[in-house]
Amino acid sequence: MKASSKYQNEKTVVDGITFDSKKEAKRYGELTLLEQAGVIRHLELQPKVKLEVGGIKIRYGTGHQVRYYGDFRYYDVDKGRYVIEDTKGYKTRDYRLKKAILRAMGIEIIES
Repeated sequence: MKASSKYQNEKTVVDGITFDSKKEAKRYGELTLLEQAGVIRHLELQPKVKLEVGGIKIRYGTGHQVRYYGDFRYYDVDKGRYVIEDTKGYKTRDYRLKKAILRAMGIEIIES
């Protein structure tokens, strides 16, 4: 019997890369086409951002610094800046909190 994921997502493989959902895999395909067309550049998967506000590192009770892992980061040529995207179906409390901290850091997340 196949184990189901917590949010009923189905892992999907594209270009040898395993994505957590069909939606994320589809967005990857769209972004690779945009990169080939020159609309975006420097497409990254699973970018990691350490959370810090006002010079204070946000830490777990264990002392480890809290990190946010997005689905994609890329340079948007039209906007002239880097963008972090997250493919969301369900927004957990943890995600909403990290998104708010990132906003305080000056980083906006685009949800696709």
